[in-house]
Amino acid sequence: MAENELTQRLFNFAVRTIKFLKTLPDNPEVKIIRYQLIKSSSSAGANYEEAQAGSSKADFTNKVRIF
Repeated sequence: MAENELTQRLFNFAVRTIKFLKTLPDNPEVKIIRYQLIKSSSSAGANYEEAQAGSSKADFTNKVRIF
């Protein structure tokens, strides 16, 4: 998989997630979940972009790894 393809897929995932979350009802419980899901879905792409700046393959792997 090319890095540009993954970047685009992560961006599209964040956009689709946000569009879906806009369709949910506007009540206090959903607002909390909506906020958390928007942050987490968009952070995946941001984390991948940050990992691209790794100084080595090992550094990249360490930055992309999920704990």
